[in-house]
Amino acid sequence: MIITDTKTLTGAEIIIETLKNLGVDTIFGYPGGIVLSVYDKLYSCKDIKHYLVRHEQAAVHAAEGYARVTGKCGYVLVTSGPGATNTVTGIANAYLDGYPLVVLTGQVMENQIGKDAFQEVNIIDITKSCTKKNFQVTNVKDLENTLIEAHNIAISGKQGPVVVDLAKNIFSETTEFTGNAGMKNLIPIPMPADVEIINALKAVSFAEKPVIIAGGGVVNSEASTELYEFAKLLNIPVVNTMMGLGTFPQNDENYFGMIGLFGSVAANQILRESDLIFAIGARFNDRISCCFQNNELSRKLVHLDINPDEISRVIHASIPLVGDAKYILAKMISLIKTGDYEDKQVWLQSAQELKNKNIKRNKISDKLHSFEVIEAIYEFTKYMNPIVTTEVGQHQLWTAQNFKFNQTRKFLTSGGSGTMGFGFPAAIGACVANKTQPVICITGDGSLQMNIQELATCVDYNLPVKIMVLNNGYLGMVRQLQERMCEKRYSETKISNPDFVKLADSYGIKGIRVEKAEDIENALKTAYSTEEPFLIDFIIEPLEVV
Repeated sequence: MIITDTKTLTGAEIIIETLKNLGVDTIFGYPGGIVLSVYDKLYSCKDIKHYLVRHEQAAVHAAEGYARVTGKCGYVLVTSGPGATNTVTGIANAYLDGYPLVVLTGQVMENQIGKDAFQEVNIIDITKSCTKKNFQVTNVKDLENTLIEAHNIAISGKQGPVVVDLAKNIFSETTEFTGNAGMKNLIPIPMPADVEIINALKAVSFAEKPVIIAGGGVVNSEASTELYEFAKLLNIPVVNTMMGLGTFPQNDENYFGMIGLFGSVAANQILRESDLIFAIGARFNDRISCCFQNNELSRKLVHLDINPDEISRVIHASIPLVGDAKYILAKMISLIKTGDYEDKQVWLQSAQELKNKNIKRNKISDKLHSFEVIEAIYEFTKYMNPIVTTEVGQHQLWTAQNFKFNQTRKFLTSGGSGTMGFGFPAAIGACVANKTQPVICITGDGSLQMNIQELATCVDYNLPVKIMVLNNGYLGMVRQLQERMCEKRYSETKISNPDFVKLADSYGIKGIRVEKAEDIENALKTAYSTEEPFLIDFIIEPLEVV
């Protein structure tokens, strides 16, 4: 409900009322002395549900998981000092992958700022490099408008996190509340002129061997439908970055896989053989660019991105397009339907032969292997249309390679930051966001222990996350690098693990251990026979590599 009559409220009340007017219904957080006034107002608030996590980093990852699934802005509330600094990893993760968050941090009284008061940190300077913008509010009169601006910045353009640091004194101070959040104005999105769109389309159409790279920007702009129609109209091959998985159906004949260091042979080779690349919402990080030498990606690049700073930042774009992917693709589709543009069926058929060159997975021992596990999970759950989250490491890449994603907002992983500890709390956020679809967290034994305490959060709110541990007894990705670069000197990568099944049981979560391929299906049936969280500990070949 939008409040239209002005009235006098405390800062703590203004925070709650402004968030309600902004449409916020969910907050992840952890209380502390500085923010007690806000938590006291949340206690009686029926419109906003707060989820108590066990670590502030997990609160931010959960909020990002919520944002990735819903397309809305995720919200976090923490106290000052270590409460604030514990959020930084999560903030950086959301910044690099481009998802909207507003992180509310408590701060000491205005007259104590800069005097090393108890639990004071300069969170503004700390987060400047990993936020779209940050604010410090020391006057209650600035509070309402600052919250509105922070929300708008987070969800506009290239999305990302915003920090609002709140001095303790403003929570009890009073001022007039206007309710202006209901009349928020988003920051306008830049749009190219029609002639720029036409020129880009002509370049794609006249090329003999064009290919589309679909990145995470397609997800954020909700442009997957337009991407599919555009690619099918011209019969252009499509490849994905890891953040773009699910933007194009992976079972379609136009789809050729994920590109980059851990991508498919066919996807990378198509880029090498193409004479034009149409990149949509992709930023060409080093895991992609390292695979292509001698300007292989810049011969002819049409680069579409909502963020002008991304254009030509890594690969020079011969044709830049700054704007919203959904709008621009829709414009191109209408032009194709009313004009004379060339179909690429011959090139598509030629490219199909490259799929046969993709590497086949082979077992190196009689132990359970990753692809057996992930393929079995996919086959068992594909008709459930699950949301899948991962941590970071070998299991992340095995999932990207072996699980098929045919829709957006189904694959939640840490791309730019590579954050171990992201996947499990992100799964919690996904569960909160969508209570009707199964959520699977595929994790490694190393990554899971980064935020394993969030098993308690699953129990508290009965969040039925199915946790699939690929347990190889190593920090596997680092061990794999040591195998190749350090002559198998495995320095500090073999780890001692708890009994994950017993540990889950100590939290009140059932679990089972699997060591043979023939036992996978029964384990999955057991896990999905309950509407509660469940953990499966898969003991896999320790020396398997990506």
